[in-house]
Amino acid sequence: MSDALPTCLLDGALVPTSAARVSPLDRGFLFGDGIYEVVPCYGGRPFRLQAHFDRFQTGLDALDIPNPYSRARWSGLIQALIAANGGGDMGVYLEVTRGAGRGRDFLPEPDMKPTVFGFCWRLASVRPEQLEQGIVAVTLEDIRWRRCDIKSVALLGPVMLRMEAKRRGADETILIRDARLAEGSSSAVFVVKDGHITTPPASHDRLPSITRLVAGDALAALRLPLAVREIQREELYTAEEIWIASATREVAPVTRLDGRAVGMGKPGLIWRRVFEEYQALKQREAA
Repeated sequence: MSDALPTCLLDGALVPTSAARVSPLDRGFLFGDGIYEVVPCYGGRPFRLQAHFDRFQTGLDALDIPNPYSRARWSGLIQALIAANGGGDMGVYLEVTRGAGRGRDFLPEPDMKPTVFGFCWRLASVRPEQLEQGIVAVTLEDIRWRRCDIKSVALLGPVMLRMEAKRRGADETILIRDARLAEGSSSAVFVVKDGHITTPPASHDRLPSITRLVAGDALAALRLPLAVREIQREELYTAEEIWIASATREVAPVTRLDGRAVGMGKPGLIWRRVFEEYQALKQREAA
């Protein structure tokens, strides 16, 4: 991720990122008691914003945190934040916590005022070597809590897993729970075997990925069927292609897993078709 851009959003106002301050008694800081969202923007336009709003609201409802703004207000603030940072291709991070209390108590105080924070960074173009070589991944047991469908700011598990992946020379961790594929530490996962494309179903073990839906739209445009089912760990090692999908990585090919080549050890033909359609879809929606 690139550095944060100079202007951020704090409680409804645009302020210099370097000057933004949040109370140390904020429950997001003390407990990870909050929800976040990452929205990619292309040409200064938020991508699939309503879908991100839907997931954001679902998370807030799950934690019983009131949404401080209407969707219209959120849209205006996001557009103002993008414009204040020069527009173009960027990621927008949004966070709402339960707010700051008088002290530290697991039980929230009544009628707390949520804290709102947002910032932007430049989205880097896909590196040519990724297109030609793909990325390296490792499998690890899923150590996260049991409600991974909630996009909570409490991300210690994924942080630990990504650190372990880096120690093993990998770019991403593919998580295994009860001998089945869960998801990536920060991505959805697709598997291609015998020409058939599969991805795991929605559950409490997985985040409802917006990028997975976009990839599904790209597959539909290409008339390539997508099967949604549980995937066993062993299937990963006989896959012809594996992809990860996330807001900032889009759809990336995994070409080595646990030290073994995936398929021919290079980005697959189906992935390349999906990648190209994904880029075309982005341009159509941005226009």
